[in-house]
Amino acid sequence: MPEQVATVAIGRNEGDRLVRCLASLKAQGSDPIIYVDSGSDDNSIEHAKEAGALVVELDMSIPFNAARARNAGYAKVLEVRPDTELVQFIDGDCEMLPGWFKSACAAIRSEPDLAAVYGRQRERFPDATLWNGLMDREWDTPVGEVTECGGNALYRRTALDEVGGFRSDLIAGEEPEMCFRMRQKNWRLRRIKADMANHDAAMTRFGQWWRRSKRAGFAYASLAALHGHAPHYFKRAEKRRALLWGLGVPAVAVLGTALSPWSMLLFLLWPLQVIRLRMRGETWTSAFFLVLGKIAEMFGVLEFWYLKLTHRRRSAMEYK
Repeated sequence: MPEQVATVAIGRNEGDRLVRCLASLKAQGSDPIIYVDSGSDDNSIEHAKEAGALVVELDMSIPFNAARARNAGYAKVLEVRPDTELVQFIDGDCEMLPGWFKSACAAIRSEPDLAAVYGRQRERFPDATLWNGLMDREWDTPVGEVTECGGNALYRRTALDEVGGFRSDLIAGEEPEMCFRMRQKNWRLRRIKADMANHDAAMTRFGQWWRRSKRAGFAYASLAALHGHAPHYFKRAEKRRALLWGLGVPAVAVLGTALSPWSMLLFLLWPLQVIRLRMRGETWTSAFFLVLGKIAEMFGVLEFWYLKLTHRRRSAMEYK
């Protein structure tokens, strides 16, 4: 039942998107609604209070990230509603769709070993920009058992408690990392056939898409460093593909000219990979940007290792 669902919304300078987010949660009877703010300098906190949400303001003297915000919100849920069974996490730029709580609660209660469920997430304006359209296609994942969830999902409280929530030292990839640990505890995750949320990416520039792709590569490297050892090899394949297509192909092509100018033909592997992806069902546009995205991911992988080797840290990787 929706009234038994607590919600944790996180955000930073989301403006009207946050207003829509909190209104959608209130309309479905979520209680309590917790909003965690990561140093907004707009009216986000005032909007959240007006919407009836309980506000948690992160201490900005400590670098913020989504994992830390979600953990803080979950701690507040347990403080004000210790008997909570189900917790919905949602990003402040998303709007929960009518009927989601009913479908999600029914699904997660039907299988006692389900840790989390999520549904179809759609871009609010998929045709507004090329980048929004690419993201909407990315959200269209297969229905059934999955290995990980994104930022928006309904979780079982007992599963969250068993793994200790999100790793607050991760600035990217915190959701798949927690899902990995849940699966190690024999929990399962499922994508159900139900509309869950509208996401408002507001992505209008190539640079935003590039930073988001770079963050994905950073996440692959982070998670491979944590859990990439045998027998799991978690995210090692994704990291390897980023390095192969983003660094290996151009490096061998250029350095190979010392032996033969024909090595430059290796650059043809990129368009051939686009054709291969198109034959597997991708559109020409998505296939092109999937290949191009490997270059951005490669830079994310290299940044992770640079920071690790120099013992440096950075704050959250935002694309807006």
